[in-house]
Amino acid sequence: MWEIALRKQLRHGASRFELDVHFASDAQRVVLHGPSGAGKTQTLRMISGIVTPDAGRLTVAGRVLFDSEAGVSLSPQERRLAYVFQDYALFPHLTVRQNIAFAASKGWRNPSRSSANARVDAWIERFHLQALVDHFPHQISGGQRQRTALARALVNEPAALLLDEPFAALDRHLREQLRQELLELQTQLRLPMLLITHDDEDMAELAEQVVHLAAGRVGGDAPDSATARRPLAARVGAAPATPAPMPPSAAAPAIPG
Repeated sequence: MWEIALRKQLRHGASRFELDVHFASDAQRVVLHGPSGAGKTQTLRMISGIVTPDAGRLTVAGRVLFDSEAGVSLSPQERRLAYVFQDYALFPHLTVRQNIAFAASKGWRNPSRSSANARVDAWIERFHLQALVDHFPHQISGGQRQRTALARALVNEPAALLLDEPFAALDRHLREQLRQELLELQTQLRLPMLLITHDDEDMAELAEQVVHLAAGRVGGDAPDSATARRPLAARVGAAPATPAPMPPSAAAPAIPG
């Protein structure tokens, strides 16, 4: 399902940060966990194709998306991986319908506000956005923006779903509601999902496998506090991640992500 072995040297001013992420998992739902600056977001960006690794190999759902030795480096569009950003990254000048339709359209032209598209309509209905189709992002709530971002990500039937802290800006009640909706949706679609989160409840409810990232390297499973709250993962018996060796004890400079 997920075979990830990627390396990247990151520079931030005079500081350098080496990202060396190795793990493999057959789990449908993998949570990438770790402190701020561990390299989680940069890892997701390498998987999506937004950032090109210096070296390594990436396979998702049986497809080789990147292989530095073989000269394979598929574009983000060719990878067919949906990416939901932490801030949702909705286009502020487009309506809810246009934001979703943009992902389903070819080229870079803005969709018409009245354009008809059966797939777009289906996802609008799936996320209960019918009353908001003509609203702009600044006119809707955080939960509604999250639903719009998810609909936009899924409208093209991606091969896998990448989510960067998708519930971070939401209150507890809405977080619980959207977490359950996402779990039901992923289960129905059987869509591989890789999720970044700091939240123990997100891990307990969503993770079949938790991969812990620290200082740019995989360091085993989640902390005990999170693992203890994952009875579902224990019952599923998800395949363990294959960790890379831990780095020397010297602290690496923090790079956002």
